[in-house]
Amino acid sequence: MSANPSEILIDLSTAILRQHDERLQCRLVGESSATQAKRLPFGPFMPDQHRTMEIGLRHWVREQVGVDLAHVEQLYTFADQGRRASGEAAHIVSVGYLALTRTREPDKTPPEAASEDDDWQDLYAFFPWEDWRQGRPELLDAQILPALDKWLEKDAQAADRVRLAFGREGAQWDEEFVLERYELLYEAALVEEALIDQGKQGRQRPKPALGLALHLDHRRILATALGRLRSKLKYRPVIFDLMPAGFTLRALQSTTEMVMGVNLHQQNFRRLVEKSGFLISTGRTQRARGRPAEVFRLRHNERTERPLSGLRVSAGRAKPNSK
Repeated sequence: MSANPSEILIDLSTAILRQHDERLQCRLVGESSATQAKRLPFGPFMPDQHRTMEIGLRHWVREQVGVDLAHVEQLYTFADQGRRASGEAAHIVSVGYLALTRTREPDKTPPEAASEDDDWQDLYAFFPWEDWRQGRPELLDAQILPALDKWLEKDAQAADRVRLAFGREGAQWDEEFVLERYELLYEAALVEEALIDQGKQGRQRPKPALGLALHLDHRRILATALGRLRSKLKYRPVIFDLMPAGFTLRALQSTTEMVMGVNLHQQNFRRLVEKSGFLISTGRTQRARGRPAEVFRLRHNERTERPLSGLRVSAGRAKPNSK
């Protein structure tokens, strides 16, 4: 005898990122409620209609979300036990993607686009401990690390993971360990998704809350996307897929800082960009902070022509925790 296997649904969940109004943002769908959090855009994979998952992804994102994607890459497959839609018997296998979209230039932004801004959320609202641009986040020492120390009293085996992920005891804070830090907070039941998965929704959330929650494991997908992007821009020129057609060096540095979550030395960054040979002047200027700034564009418009290297930026500002 053979048992009937549970039905499996494959959806493509996508972390779509953009830079806008000096913020790194992600696109969300759905309405938040007392029992339901917003989620990342998603759509089914239909092999009878699309030759590849990426083709299907680009199609439904354009149709459903109204966003044209630049860089797209698959992260990994999320198929944890318990991933079932409400009221459905089918198990949901979600293939996570990172996708970037370019900011439109102000004079080319259609009027209807402004009404969609409510669908975009500051990425660091989900991971406030990852943004060091204003210095070391107070949340780390005031709440996160003490709570992790209390958790380690019961699970000492995770001590080395905490040390490496959070840059403790001489270890350096690594901006790429976004997923590792989120996973530890999840295991320690310090994020709302962990309480939901453990059936403890009635338990009071930590105050202040450790970032906004997302549906199912979508915050895990978003953490994976941010860590991948921080790593990727060091060896591939993906940062330009967040930029409009024309931009200043200051705008490029600001966008890089948004992604990395740290401030970068201006002169060093400009030398790095000039040495890369990525940019070419448009011959135009743009007024910035009272001074005209030269406007550049990416030298390699076709993706196939791009050099196989990135900006090789180094954060260098996140000091290890002495605790």
